[in-house]
Formats: sequence, C-alpha cells, structure tokens
Amino acid sequence: MNATQSFKIATLLMFALQAGTALAQDSTDDAADVILVIEEQWQAEQNGEKDWLDEMLHPSFSGWQKNAPAPRSKTSTKLWDRFSDTQGKMLEHELYFQNIVIEGDVAVAHYFYTSAYEDKDDEVEVSNGRYTDILVRTDDGWRFIAWHGGDDE
Repeated sequence: MNATQSFKIATLLMFALQAGTALAQDSTDDAADVILVIEEQWQAEQNGEKDWLDEMLHPSFSGWQKNAPAPRSKTSTKLWDRFSDTQGKMLEHELYFQNIVIEGDVAVAHYFYTSAYEDKDDEVEVSNGRYTDILVRTDDGWRFIAWHGGDDE
C-alpha cells in the first residue's frame, strides 16, 4: 500500500466516522477521491497556486458564492479569484465533511470550513462557513462543475 492509498483510507475512515455513514466499496473509493480533490483545491488556493482554476474547474462550471450577486462562470470565477489574490491570502483552513452523495459520474459534497485569511494590511480574520460542491467524473478525474456557499454571517 502506497502513501496515497493510505491517505485515502485514513481520509475515508475520518469521513465515515464524522458523517456516521456506511458506504459501498465503489462509493467509498469515489468519496475518498472527491474529498481529496476538494482538499487539493483548498490547499492550492492557500498555497497561492494560479493554475488550479484551469485544472480543476470543468469548462461548463457555474458557481455561486454567498457574497456574489449571481452565479459565476469559470471565466468570471478566475477574474474574481485574481482580484481576491491582490487583497490578501489564506493562511490556513480545515474542512469538515458532512455528507457526500455519488450517483454515477456526479458527486455532491456538503461540508463546513474554518479558514484564516490575512488581508493586505496584515490583519488576520478567522471565518467559518459552508459549501456544497458538485463534481463530475471526467477522463482526467473529478472536476468541479458547480458550487455554492461561503462564510456564515
């Protein structure tokens, strides 16, 4: 068993214990893969990586953050992510998965998060919120096709 497989199993066990849900083997593997993709997306943002949007968002992506006036396309999401990067950076995050539903090549993941953000004036704010991410399985792995969520008020 390699490190990636061990991490998947550990992540899955953590998810199963947290959610209190028993899953079939195929669903278990898919749920672990979906958790990994979501965590990779958050980690890429925290690391200041610029290519994650091109690599992880499906071409038909449409996401609606709570603070946005309307759903945003992949192009619009990239524009606002670039702007956000000029305003500060994420310092840390933690995700708390609540439920993952997988039907064929579509996954819906509900989770809470805590994140610490440092603005350009070096002020740090810790926030909590929730997201629902919808991913589709492609030849290149799971890709985000939609999401909705953001900070709790």
